[in-house]
Amino acid sequence: MEPKRFMNAHNVNAESEPTETGDKYDFVVVSNRLPVDRVIAPDGEASWKQSPGGLVTALEPIMRSNEGAWVGWAGQPDLEFEPFDNDGIRIVAVPLSAEDVENYYEGFSNDTLWPLYHDVIAPPTYHREWWESYVAVNQRFADAAAAVSAEGAVVWVQDYQLQLVPKMLRDIRPDLTIGFFNHIPFPPYGIYSQLPWRAAIIEGLLGADVIGFQRVADASNFARAVRRLTTSSTKTTNIEVASPGRPTRRVIAKAFPISIDAKSFEELAREPHIQARAKEIREGLGNPKTIMLGVDRLDYTKGIGHRLKAYGELLADGRIKVEDVTLVQVASPSRERVQAYIDLRDEIELTVGRINGDFATMSHTAISYHHHGYPRDEMAALYLAADIMLVTALRDGMNLVAKEYVAARFDDDGVLVLSEFAGASDELKRALRINPHDIDGLKETILQAIAMPKRERSARMRSLRKRVLEYDVARWSTTFLSTLAGVRGDRESAEPVDLNLDLGLEPDDDPLGELEWTVERVPPGTAL
Repeated sequence: MEPKRFMNAHNVNAESEPTETGDKYDFVVVSNRLPVDRVIAPDGEASWKQSPGGLVTALEPIMRSNEGAWVGWAGQPDLEFEPFDNDGIRIVAVPLSAEDVENYYEGFSNDTLWPLYHDVIAPPTYHREWWESYVAVNQRFADAAAAVSAEGAVVWVQDYQLQLVPKMLRDIRPDLTIGFFNHIPFPPYGIYSQLPWRAAIIEGLLGADVIGFQRVADASNFARAVRRLTTSSTKTTNIEVASPGRPTRRVIAKAFPISIDAKSFEELAREPHIQARAKEIREGLGNPKTIMLGVDRLDYTKGIGHRLKAYGELLADGRIKVEDVTLVQVASPSRERVQAYIDLRDEIELTVGRINGDFATMSHTAISYHHHGYPRDEMAALYLAADIMLVTALRDGMNLVAKEYVAARFDDDGVLVLSEFAGASDELKRALRINPHDIDGLKETILQAIAMPKRERSARMRSLRKRVLEYDVARWSTTFLSTLAGVRGDRESAEPVDLNLDLGLEPDDDPLGELEWTVERVPPGTAL
C-alpha cells in the first residue's frame, strides 16, 4: 500500500471515519500522550480537543506540515478506538489499563525516572514490577509504531517514558530511521548510576540514529553513561554502536534546544482584546506598581516554594510593600495521585495562605494564587500584564514559559528572572539569571528587576526576543530532522554527510564544553 501523504484536515473537535487499518506513513511521532484529549459533553457526545502542554505545542505544526501519524496514549485507562484523522494528523491510540497507568506511568516514569533525572530533588522509588510494566508498555508502543510506518519511514520517539522504544523498533524494523528527543534533563553519571536498569535504558536509547537533548551538558552526561555502561566508543557527538551480527552504526547524540511557535504567540499578544484583557488583569489586582508572575505545573522541580520564600521575606523586611508589588502564581494541577505532589500542593497552599494572612490589606492581596491552567489567550494577557516573569526552576529541561513570556512582549518591556538550572538559560543570556537555592541572591535580583530603568529593560528584552523569534520551534524541528536525514543519507551512501548543522548555540557551547551540568566553564583567556 502507498504511504499516506497530504491527508485532508478536519476540525480538532471532529472525528472522521477510520480508514483501513493497513495505512502506512512516512513520518511517525511516538509519545506517551496523543495530541488530543477525549471529552464528553453534557449530552453525552464525545469529541476531541487539543491537549495542553509544551510537547503538543512544539510538535503539532511539524505534524501538520509533514502529514504524519501520531502514536500515543489517549490519557484515560482502558480507552480503545480505531485510528482516525484529526486536523491533518493521523491519530493511532495505544491503550493502557489502569494497572499500566499505575505502574508504567505514575510509577516508573514519574516516581522513578522523573525525580532521578531531576537530580533527586525528591527521592526516586525503585520497584521491579514498575520496571516490568515499563518494558511491556514500551514494547506495545514500539509495535504500534512499527505497524503504521512505511518502508524506510522516519519515526521520532519522544521523551523519558519511552526510552526503550528505539531499540525495540530497530529490532522489529531495521529499515526505519529513528530519532529520539529527551525533553527533560539527563543526569550526571553519579546520579544516573543509581538506577538498577541503567544499562538497559542506555541500550534502548542507542537504538536511535539521532538522540536529542535540551542542553549540551545533558548530551555530555549521556555520552559519559555510554562510555561507562557499554562497549560503544564516543567522540564529540558521535557514538559508534557495535551490535552482534550487524555492522557498526553511527549514532549522533547532541543538543537541540526546543522552542515555541514564537511568531504566533506574538501575533496573539498583539490582538486588541488580549491587550485589553491585560489591562483588566492589572486593574483587578488593584493596579500595583509591579506585577510579578510565576507560571508552572505544580511540581517540586519548579522552585515555587523558593520564590514564595524570597517574596515573603522581602515583604517581612519592609523592602517592598504589598500595595506596590503583587505576585501572581499560576500552578496548574499535575500528577495529583502521586503522594509527593499531594504533599507539595499542601505545602505551597499553606505558604500562600500564611503570606496573604500576614501581609494582605483590604484592597491588596500579596499573592494571587490559581491552582488551575488557563487557555492560551489568557496566558498571553497575563504575560503582557506582568512586569517581571519569575522562572525559579531547581532543574528544568528547557522551560518554554520563559520563551512564551519573551515572545509575547512585543512592547520590548518586562524583565525575565531565569534560573540557571533551566535549559532556557543557555540561550536567554540577557535574562537576570539566578540560583534559586540562594534566597538572598534571589531577593536582590527581584529588587534589581523592580528598579530596572526602562531603557535597560528594553535593551534586554530586544535581545531576548531576537533569540526566541529566530530560533523557534520550526527551526528546532528542521534542525533535528535534517540531522536525522543526514545520518540516513550517510548510511545509504558512500558519500560523507555534513552533520555540523547550525543549532544556534554560542561559539563556546561545543559538545565537550561541560562534562557535568554543575561545572561552570572558565571563559577563554581567564588566568587560573
